[in-house]
Amino acid sequence: MNNQTIIKTQFNEIKKQLTSYAISSLGKKLIETSRPHTKLSVVEKRLTETTEAKQLLETNLHVPFMGLQNIEHLTNQLEKGFVLTPQELLEYADFLRSLRLIQQFFVKNKSLAPLLSRYAQGLSNFNEIETEIYQVIRNGQIIDSASRELRRARRDIAETQEKIQELLKKFIRQNKEKLQEAIITKRNDIFTVPVKAAHKKQIQGTIVELSSKGTTAYIEPSNVSRWNEQLTYHKMVEEAEVYQILASLTGLLAESLPLIQKNIEVIAEFDQIFARGKYSRELKGITPRINADGYIELIAARHPLLDDPVPLNLTIGKEYRGLTITGPNAGGKTVVLKTVALMSLMTMIGLQIPAQAGTEIAIFEQIFVDIGDAQSIENALSTFSGHMQNIAEILRQASKNSLILLDELGSGTEPNEGAALAIAIMEEFYQKGSILITTTHYGEIKRFAEQHADFVTAAMDFDAEHLTPKYRLLIGQTGESNALWIAKKMAISEQVIAKAQLYFTERNYATTKKNFKTKTQKQTTVATEETYYRGDKVFLLEQQKSALVYQEITFTDQLAVYLADQFIEVPKRRVRLEYRAADLYPADYPVDNLFEAFEIRKERRDIERGSKKAQRKLKQAALKRKSN
Repeated sequence: MNNQTIIKTQFNEIKKQLTSYAISSLGKKLIETSRPHTKLSVVEKRLTETTEAKQLLETNLHVPFMGLQNIEHLTNQLEKGFVLTPQELLEYADFLRSLRLIQQFFVKNKSLAPLLSRYAQGLSNFNEIETEIYQVIRNGQIIDSASRELRRARRDIAETQEKIQELLKKFIRQNKEKLQEAIITKRNDIFTVPVKAAHKKQIQGTIVELSSKGTTAYIEPSNVSRWNEQLTYHKMVEEAEVYQILASLTGLLAESLPLIQKNIEVIAEFDQIFARGKYSRELKGITPRINADGYIELIAARHPLLDDPVPLNLTIGKEYRGLTITGPNAGGKTVVLKTVALMSLMTMIGLQIPAQAGTEIAIFEQIFVDIGDAQSIENALSTFSGHMQNIAEILRQASKNSLILLDELGSGTEPNEGAALAIAIMEEFYQKGSILITTTHYGEIKRFAEQHADFVTAAMDFDAEHLTPKYRLLIGQTGESNALWIAKKMAISEQVIAKAQLYFTERNYATTKKNFKTKTQKQTTVATEETYYRGDKVFLLEQQKSALVYQEITFTDQLAVYLADQFIEVPKRRVRLEYRAADLYPADYPVDNLFEAFEIRKERRDIERGSKKAQRKLKQAALKRKSN
């Protein structure tokens, strides 16, 4: 599958979310490396696996996965020849036990998951190794009865420690006045007593350690030395025996490692399958019908990465092979393209999709998209050139069993040429037999789609009364771009909007030449001949206050200025320039921010990026105005 498609449709985000549901690192790797499959039978099997896993989860049945989190690391340790610790051996035994329990689980629940039950039959039984580990290790420690030698060594350790304790207690009773404290303490794993530094030379024994201030000497009395040596010896015997036992148990695992690894691969597949089941349950997904005929029917499909998305109903591939979507910016056209792509890609990876029953998905050999800004600084490509480079590559690879999704086809260049080129490209894809969905603002492309026998138009629904998009696709209709609505929301002045509306309906443009010459005056404090720019600082002679220039009022001698959080109009002759904006602010400073509160600026940016929250707020405001 084309990597651009994975990135541009945000399918990599879907996989990232899916990965979080896997337990093991191996299961996560399988998900990360998995690709949408183009073979119908494989996709059917994947969907069956996911459906069965989800059914088990929804009946509150949980596969007894144990010891999975660390199994890859432990297996790598075995391969390198390391001897496992008691705790690591217990983790491995838990994993081996889970193989047996998983087999039993699927035998018991074969009716709910027949395909997964067949997979479980391929798991092996390592009951002997599992039992051997559990019998020898308890609470993360090798038990005394693990071997005769270990039992003897630990008994000798206990007896020697008891003898040392007895001798040291006697020493303490006889030398209380010389001790810092009447206690037995260990220093460097040697039993000692804390003696006052002033008396250290009066005690027969070895100074093991001095306190940091030098006031205390930790001394091993001479009559205890032999017993401490005996204790060290017995501990060495114990340590050697423990190592032998651990090596023996590790050897049992190493001998069966090839077979164990095959079982690990099966369990990793189970982990991946149940991750798909968990994610599908989270999405409230359904298993769609699938076909290899290029037919897609989406019923109430929801974009899986959006909060509260508007359900999408869309059909393509039977009655018509091309769909052209029109409508305003921020109206949801791009979301439609991404939703179609994601529904297909999710199905091809084996995920259930957030839609209603009756939804059908075509399994394509390739899905190609051209969405978003294709500008490339590195290759010195404009946005239009970048799109054309991408589309040229798609044209070379596209075939009859391809799904093509093109956003704003032909935009970014002269409209007439762009529309003609877009239509030629659409026709070429159609001749190849591809399924094609495009979005556009160009009327010529709309007309082409309306006239073509195998194309249909669709519009993004728009509430003209409240001037808000509804994000709902209407098949068989055409929509307007609503440029004036968007311009108004972006704070274009009412005067400009009204003039644009007039030009749109009547095409009666103001083309009369105007004489802008003014008579030369002697130097004066009133700058009547000045040209003012947004952000210039001026002094208002009438108000005797400084203000910021917002804009010159076209066809008048008036100036719109910003004073005390309000816009007012003043005659140019009553204004004196103080500072140019270029002298006040850096070259890249957004001067418009001077005239707009942060909240308003944030709301505008939210509208620009298509925030649903911002759109709901606009709709609520419109409803409020209507009710008033």
